[in-house]
Amino acid sequence: MSDTDLGTMDASALAARYAAGEASPLEATGAALERIERFNSAVNAYTYVDAEGAEAAARASTRRWRQGAPLSPIDGVPVSLKDLTEVAGMPAREGSRMSPATKRQQDAPPARMLREAGAILLGKTNTPEFGWKAVTDNLVHGTTYNPWDTRLTPGGSSGGAAVAAALNMGVLHQGGDSGGSIRIPAAFTGVFGFKPSFGWTPQWPPSKEPSLSHIGPLTRNVRDAAHMLNVIGRYDFRDPYAIRGQPDDWGSNLANRLDGLRIAYSPDLGYARVDEQVTRRVRQAAETLQSLGAVVEEVNPGFASPVETFKTMWFTASLELWLQCSERERELLDPGLVANAKRAEALSAVDYFRALADRARLTERLEHFNQDYHLLMTPTVPIEPFAAHHEVPPESDMQDWEEWAPFSYPFNLSQQPAASVPCGFTDTGLPVGFQLAGGKFDDVRILHASHAYLEVCPPRFPSEPNPAQVS
Repeated sequence: MSDTDLGTMDASALAARYAAGEASPLEATGAALERIERFNSAVNAYTYVDAEGAEAAARASTRRWRQGAPLSPIDGVPVSLKDLTEVAGMPAREGSRMSPATKRQQDAPPARMLREAGAILLGKTNTPEFGWKAVTDNLVHGTTYNPWDTRLTPGGSSGGAAVAAALNMGVLHQGGDSGGSIRIPAAFTGVFGFKPSFGWTPQWPPSKEPSLSHIGPLTRNVRDAAHMLNVIGRYDFRDPYAIRGQPDDWGSNLANRLDGLRIAYSPDLGYARVDEQVTRRVRQAAETLQSLGAVVEEVNPGFASPVETFKTMWFTASLELWLQCSERERELLDPGLVANAKRAEALSAVDYFRALADRARLTERLEHFNQDYHLLMTPTVPIEPFAAHHEVPPESDMQDWEEWAPFSYPFNLSQQPAASVPCGFTDTGLPVGFQLAGGKFDDVRILHASHAYLEVCPPRFPSEPNPAQVS
């Protein structure tokens, strides 16, 4: 692709073109819609596209740029929103046959903030039903496929957003993460995904398990993520869990060196099984961060797997949903979600409160660990992407997605910020990502380190679904 192809540009490049009068938001929106038209049938990333609304918004943005009065640095930049997020004028099926196909009347906080910033809302991206699992398929819109190999899953639950980012079907993409749902698909598709500190990116209505859920960006680079966070990372009173104190500029120190940054590198957290090629790529990334001035030490943070703690909370949320449904509605639910709910029926109130206590101890341990190390580095996911239409690798002995994604949900339990950073490919040409997690409200430090790495190891993206040449 030419370096003048608007369909491949990031937010900063588009804004520079708009300011110089060399391109318009209407042209960039047309390029994004053309890529959706060209690619979406192969990957099923988008569940709904509002071409007419996007073009109308782009015409208004074009007038603002010509008048020298853009609403923000992302005015005129094409964006997508996850189908769990309400957007006025668009349906929000949430991957569920229970949800009506009617268009919603209000914007959730991310949609409202992006609209007010002048961003062009292209449409909605696919998710499993209510975001319940770490792959992306549902009984309404079907399966989303990995652009590097469409026989494989892109992960989930923000799989549609990750695929849209990988193929630049739009520039900025909103995801949600309750157990890894931004970071897992970011790793499986080779893009950057960031889960901010809990409460810093508001959401409303609340998710099914609101204390685990974080809204965040999936993008091709860190600077774009910071641009998006400067808009959606602002207080909103409607979110009962919203917290003030966000950075004035989430990308303020991206250009700084990493001198003095202390990173603990753990290849397995002491309990995870990791594919050898994933370990190799992540270790190479750790060496790169060290070459950039960070002090990297191999050390484990010293906690046991919190998988049962997470499952207790996650399955209980499924049970609460199931109990709220009528008999007819229960017949419409994804059988896997129902199975999770049934498993929670065996849990007691004491089990749940024990899980809360375990969660508190884990959070305490990690926050203490971050007094010695600024960041904790792990693989994002310990395996390669596997066959689509499966919750777990089909030839494994695993039962639940949490078993193949052990690195992500600890940081939902602790409510700490964490990112997935692309760091190359396996020998079979599939993306690998590493995770950086930090103490609560240390989001900017994660963005800084991620940006420094990607500046010297820029990611590669598929030119189309199933690219012919993968090295």
